[in-house]
Amino acid sequence: MNLSGLIVQLLNGLAGASSLFLIAAGLSLIFGVTRIVNFAHGSFYMLGTYIAYTLVERLGGSLGFWPSLVVSALAVGVLGALIEVLLLRRIYKAPELFQLLATFALVLVIKDAVLWLWGPDELLGPRAPGLRGSVEILGRQFPSYDLFLIVVGPLVLGGVWLLLTRTRFGTLVRAATQDREMVSALGVNQAWLFTAVFALGAALAGLGGALQLPREPAHLEMDLNAIGAAFVVVVVGGMGSLPGAYLAALIISLIKALCVWMGVVELFGHSVNMSKATLVVDFIVMALVLVWRPWGLMGRAQAPSRHVGEAEAPLRRAGNAYRVTLLVLLVALIALPWLARSSYTTVLAIDLLIAALFATSLHFIMGPGGMHSFGHAAYFGVGAYAAGLALKAAGLPMAAALVAGPLIAALAALVFGWFAVRLSGVYLAMLTLAFGQIAWAITYQWDDFTGGSNGLTGIWPSDTFAENSAYYWLTLALVAVGLVALRRILFSPFGYALRAGRDSVLRADAIGINVGRVQWIAFVIAGLFAGAAGALFAFSKGSISPESMAVGRSIDALVMVLLGGLHTLAGPVVGAVSFTWLQDAVARNTDYWRALLGGIILILVLLFPDGIVGGLRKLAGRFGEKDAA
Repeated sequence: MNLSGLIVQLLNGLAGASSLFLIAAGLSLIFGVTRIVNFAHGSFYMLGTYIAYTLVERLGGSLGFWPSLVVSALAVGVLGALIEVLLLRRIYKAPELFQLLATFALVLVIKDAVLWLWGPDELLGPRAPGLRGSVEILGRQFPSYDLFLIVVGPLVLGGVWLLLTRTRFGTLVRAATQDREMVSALGVNQAWLFTAVFALGAALAGLGGALQLPREPAHLEMDLNAIGAAFVVVVVGGMGSLPGAYLAALIISLIKALCVWMGVVELFGHSVNMSKATLVVDFIVMALVLVWRPWGLMGRAQAPSRHVGEAEAPLRRAGNAYRVTLLVLLVALIALPWLARSSYTTVLAIDLLIAALFATSLHFIMGPGGMHSFGHAAYFGVGAYAAGLALKAAGLPMAAALVAGPLIAALAALVFGWFAVRLSGVYLAMLTLAFGQIAWAITYQWDDFTGGSNGLTGIWPSDTFAENSAYYWLTLALVAVGLVALRRILFSPFGYALRAGRDSVLRADAIGINVGRVQWIAFVIAGLFAGAAGALFAFSKGSISPESMAVGRSIDALVMVLLGGLHTLAGPVVGAVSFTWLQDAVARNTDYWRALLGGIILILVLLFPDGIVGGLRKLAGRFGEKDAA
């Protein structure tokens, strides 16, 4: 560690901050006006890099390098406008989370479209003309192009700030950020305003991707890598604040640069590689900021909401027809191993059951609780690892391991939930994402205890349940108990108190309900059952890896809940079975399974904006009205 190395690393951080800000700025604009949590924003960033590569390679001689980058950003902006007009405009009246589901489906479609057009290999673009060399700084060489990027970030920030403060379009954008309904009431064409903002945000992401071409190769993981970092920057800076986004990008990028500069340090007699902290330092920063200042560094504190939640049919106990249907289904599930033509059917059925319990545990806090979680896989993974370590390290029997897993997961939810329930909306969701990523990073890097990236192996059921059919019946029994328990809790006074806090915090507080405590307990309950699903998963696969608690699994659970229906008790089960079965069936029959799965999800979102179960319920109600007429 020396001064010249520190200066170079800080300059690297400034260059990275500019790139990060370009993505986050567009995301912040889109959310501020349209209220869409746009998961596809990272895909626009990725497309900017790929399109820039094609334009530079094929038209670089005639068009030129720099114009090619600008054209690629404009092309991504046009694509964003088309997506907004053809898809998102149709679902603005749907719940915000279903709009998120649609953008997640777009991620799948765009990723396979890129795979089909450009192939799976990394594509390295040429260096920027005039900036191919380096400059000497304190005896060290620093790329000239990175110095250019350091300047680009403030220039873009200034340009967008001028657009928003000195033009009529900017006035409308700022007004829509504050009150969209009032802007519409004043005669502004809200639809085209949304389109213009979405196109501008997509173009900024495309420009950020295009400018990365000389720095890193284009590859298929750019989208998810970028969107996670962009969400962190937007939330830390404050939703809708462009200066806040730039400040957050600076802070996070510089802290990462310092971690790289520090290298291996001695702490309490142990060698700690600070470079590995770059995997999670941005999420640690986000967690600390949200705990200290829930609305971000430069965001505005939200006034207490007097909004009463969306009208929803009260919970009704199962009727006789429903109970008979469940009994027939249970008998069929019990007989499945005898009726199945192959052992693979039994294995798939185990996966479906585990997914149903996992999705239902998330629905418990999202539907009745109104708490959106993007990091629910943390409890699934903690339960899986706790069960595996109880078996392998502690030498406990399988039964004890299946008990230890959910209990340790509930303990993790007890700690995380204490912080999370103090927030709401997107901020709560992002804090849960931060906790989930922190848990993943610890698991991924703790080689001596968790096995690191290799995970744990040899987590097999006892001899009694070694056969697939025997373990299937055990899973069926435990999942059935879990689903019934969660349903009974929702019909208890606690369940009604949870729903009351979701519908109106002020009214619930006025009648004596401690909303924070009720939500905290709900977090623990959800973590307990998610941990049970994780423990069953570990024994079903015989191994466990850090991917069990990665953000991708949390997104899968979120998709399951939304696909089935957020405001129905059967929704998460139907969504989990549908999504898991579709994922398995599509992946086995085509190389472009993501695009097909994404297309199916988009169709379902357009046809059933309230989820599969919610949509079927509405259809049944309409037919019932016709019969009555």
